[in-house]
Amino acid sequence: MFQPDLFSFEERARQADADEPQRPLDLPAILERLTVVCERPRYSFMVLNLIAQASAQTGSAGPYVREGSRRIPVRDWLCDALIPVAQRDPRRQAIAGKVRQELEAKRALPADPEVAKRIVDDHVRKRVRQSGRTNVSRAVSELVRAGFVRRHYQGFRVDHHNRGAQRQAVYTITDEARRALHLAKVKTSNG
Repeated sequence: MFQPDLFSFEERARQADADEPQRPLDLPAILERLTVVCERPRYSFMVLNLIAQASAQTGSAGPYVREGSRRIPVRDWLCDALIPVAQRDPRRQAIAGKVRQELEAKRALPADPEVAKRIVDDHVRKRVRQSGRTNVSRAVSELVRAGFVRRHYQGFRVDHHNRGAQRQAVYTITDEARRALHLAKVKTSNG
């Protein structure tokens, strides 16, 4: 299946690269490239920063990120980290209303409002995580096209024809992007 919308961004990125002489990559250059390559550059930039944070020690994030005593798949960790951004989104509030209605129709909500709210929030978080995994995958694909991230998979049955096959994504930030993001942090902390 051919998806022209994916390739139009690649073509624009190639044209932009051909038009301008290469300059060292810094934060403004990252943002500029993201606006050319990405459909949602701000979201992709947030994902890039989170990947950089998760990969601070080794340069690679995944297949699992340790959060306290738990090991979470990197895509789920990214989704969870981005959930607060959508707290006031009308779509998220609509999902919460729909979940509450479904649970009330099944008589699955307890009488205690606090417990009921936690149950609804848990169901909403699961639904948001499911759609968030797709959004994160799209953003990472754009970051790969932009040249900031490399992606591969690790896990059971690596050479299996099914990409899923119990494998988890590993995102490696490129040295160039890592230096640019690190340089931006140093400049802002020095004032």
